[in-house]
Amino acid sequence: MAEGKYKYWLTSDGLILLKGWAEDGLTDELIANCKIGISRSTFYEWKKKYPAIADALKNGKELPDYNVQNALYRNALAGDTTAQIFWLKNRRSDKWKDSPWRAELDKIKFEYEAELNRMKFEHAVEMDKMKFEYAIEMDSKKYW
Repeated sequence: MAEGKYKYWLTSDGLILLKGWAEDGLTDELIANCKIGISRSTFYEWKKKYPAIADALKNGKELPDYNVQNALYRNALAGDTTAQIFWLKNRRSDKWKDSPWRAELDKIKFEYEAELNRMKFEHAVEMDKMKFEYAIEMDSKKYW
């Protein structure tokens, strides 16, 4: 970890900068690499270890995200078809996916995974049964 470098970012000036960069739309990776000069993994460690850093970033991202969300919503209601499509694909993706076959593939994948899990469970039960029978057999040989 960038030893001691985090201390500045816990000061009020450092936290204001972090919040401002987040408000400007910079990603955590850009803030870490380009603004602070540390790796993304170190930055994530700081966020976990120092709640003030995580809070500054969260607070910086919330207002712009809500503003964009509201603007998108207003544009969609005003008849902007691109905004409408974007909204529906993200908010109602169950009905507005790009590919009509995607839902069918998701269903097949779900059924496949369910069957695989069922088979694994049955195999585990059968193995436990065999182990139990073997233990009984071995135990009975002790007395003969």
